Amino acid sequence: MTQGHRITIEQGTEHVRVVHDGKVLAESTRPLLLRETGLPVRYYLPAEDVRLDLLTPSETRTHCPFKGDASYWSLPDAPDLVWSYPDPKPEVAEIKDHLCFYEVEAV
Repeated sequence: MTQGHRITIEQGTEHVRVVHDGKVLAESTRPLLLRETGLPVRYYLPAEDVRLDLLTPSETRTHCPFKGDASYWSLPDAPDLVWSYPDPKPEVAEIKDHLCFYEVEAV
């Protein structure tokens, strides 16, 4: 990590639900909470708690110097709505096989 930049990951117990246009895209009681300097808390959900059958892989790829290379999934009306790090950097290895949405509701 660069000086002043910090990432922490902890096991959450919140009940997290992701709904888009009335459809539940994900629901989990075992999110990982990723806190990163300057960014809101992100919930990374286990892949088995995400309705991947409703999502389409995107061509989008991004690089984070702290987490690695991200892949994205989309809905027809919501491009790049969800992302994951298939091969995250060792410092954040826990997020492997987890997906993150922009809009998440803790219930």
